[in-house]
Amino acid sequence: MQERNIINGIATVTIAPFLDFYDKMLPFLLIAIALIATDSRFGVAAARTRGETIRPSRKWRRAMNKLVDYICWVTLAGLFGDTFGTVFHIPILAAVMLLFVYGIELSSIVNNYLEYKGIHKHIDITKLLLKLFKREELQECIIEDKEASDEDKDNSEH
Repeated sequence: MQERNIINGIATVTIAPFLDFYDKMLPFLLIAIALIATDSRFGVAAARTRGETIRPSRKWRRAMNKLVDYICWVTLAGLFGDTFGTVFHIPILAAVMLLFVYGIELSSIVNNYLEYKGIHKHIDITKLLLKLFKREELQECIIEDKEASDEDKDNSEH
């Protein structure tokens, strides 16, 4: 009886931090599962439109690989949120990181959907993000240090 209590105590102390960590990240895991299912649905439809044969084993293997990838991304985002987010007081760091990763998956979903519907266009997520953040405005934030540039000129002359 005492051995069972010791084993249960050790298991609780070992597993509780993981459960607490993933409890916060559960909504993001559920979003990942929904995105994987949607991408699989439209990916299969797009493949049928192209005339490809769909092997169920490959479809499930790719879905499981994506799930493992997303578990890794959710874990990484959660760790970044817990470490850097609390230190720099950025409470939404994990969410921002995952929204970027999920944006890539959303791009894949939309592109597969467009191909399935016979629309010959696609979305480039990097161009979309650059348009959202407008590179020109970002370049205005970068100011050349006049003293450093003068020193560089002096050093290049020697």
